[in-house]
Amino acid sequence: MKRVVFHSYYFPPTGGAGAQRPLKLVRYLGDHGYRATVVTAPGGSADRWSPTDTTLDGEVPDSVEVRRVPGPEPVQSSGWRVRGERWLRVRSPWDRWWVSGSINAATRPASDVDLVYVWMQPYNSARAGAELAVRLGRPWVADLGDPWALDEMRIYPSALHRALDAREMRRLLSTAAAIVMSTPEAKSRLLSAFPEFGGRLVVDIPNGYDASDFAIPMSPRSDRAFRIVHTGYLHTALGEQVRRGSPRRLLGGSAPGLDILTRSHVFLIDALERLFARDARARDEVELHLAGVLDDADRRIASRSDAVRLLGYVTHAESIDLIRTADLLFLPMHDLPVGTRATIVPGKTYEYLASGTPILAAVPEGDARDILAAAGNAKITAPNDVTAIANALEAELQRFRSRIAVPTPRRDVVERFEYRALAKRLAGVFDEALERQ
Repeated sequence: MKRVVFHSYYFPPTGGAGAQRPLKLVRYLGDHGYRATVVTAPGGSADRWSPTDTTLDGEVPDSVEVRRVPGPEPVQSSGWRVRGERWLRVRSPWDRWWVSGSINAATRPASDVDLVYVWMQPYNSARAGAELAVRLGRPWVADLGDPWALDEMRIYPSALHRALDAREMRRLLSTAAAIVMSTPEAKSRLLSAFPEFGGRLVVDIPNGYDASDFAIPMSPRSDRAFRIVHTGYLHTALGEQVRRGSPRRLLGGSAPGLDILTRSHVFLIDALERLFARDARARDEVELHLAGVLDDADRRIASRSDAVRLLGYVTHAESIDLIRTADLLFLPMHDLPVGTRATIVPGKTYEYLASGTPILAAVPEGDARDILAAAGNAKITAPNDVTAIANALEAELQRFRSRIAVPTPRRDVVERFEYRALAKRLAGVFDEALERQ
């Protein structure tokens, strides 16, 4: 059995979308010859992006050693301090704590390892990966998640700041034995931006779903509502900020034509109200359930419709139960100019598909649209097309009223995103990285 240092800030009891990939990969890597020593945060952060979900602790195999960076975790910078760090590119106290602390946790006590794997959420984890490779004398594998400086959703103070971050990205990734991207488009974008990586081990391994999560019996529903469900984060506040034309946008800090507000419930609620105006019965039948960490901007938009049910953050098991018992799942993404492909696929996409529930996807061109079209159980619209969204809602409501059977996604499309298969692919990357060394 080979040993791998598995470096990931997000890991139980931290929950949310960021913890699912590292947890599931650790759970199944042992089946493919790799035993993980996890290096992670102390857990219990109050940050919006790292909610606590203690129900996930039971999924960590007993054979996995977990080393935690000593707390307390520094509070993330805010106000003028975070503005100064962003504009002047100064490392924050949190950044220094995480990178140095995780390096120390991985090397003390010393352990005999074969490889270092880094889940690069946050991206400053690349510094730890590069340093650990030197200290341990072992290759490291960089798993980016979203594509860092090439991510069109990432907003910078200016175009210069994006260029400087791309330079840092190039420098640190050049030290990795293998680079893992989460979508084919992200891999293509990486090799186009950094052609010198063409001879390196660069692969795309998507996020996915765990079939065992869907083997648990569902909670029965007693209501007769047409239930629409969205799980995960909404990006209302950032979307409104970008639309206002902030200095960062004027200075080229955001991708041309980017609209983040569509990655929220704003256009769905507008479409619902349009549906209610032409179908009076629908107002008494339709419910929109929003599950996830919500901020004031999210709640303000939700108050526009009495069809909305705000559930707040729920455990992962509760989230799975919710999407399996829904009548329609809503998948929104950011909007981009025609002909521009998105580099990301929201993690919820794969669990939505695994549930077999019909999907209403308001997504741009890119891998998410391609996957959903191939699966065959999604109605797909442009992210900002309220008319098309309202028409899709009406069609799904009529199907619900008529008790017409829901379409099932193609099994061959869905199964390739199961985490057991993805862990096997990642173990193959580890094997090749070691062989190349």
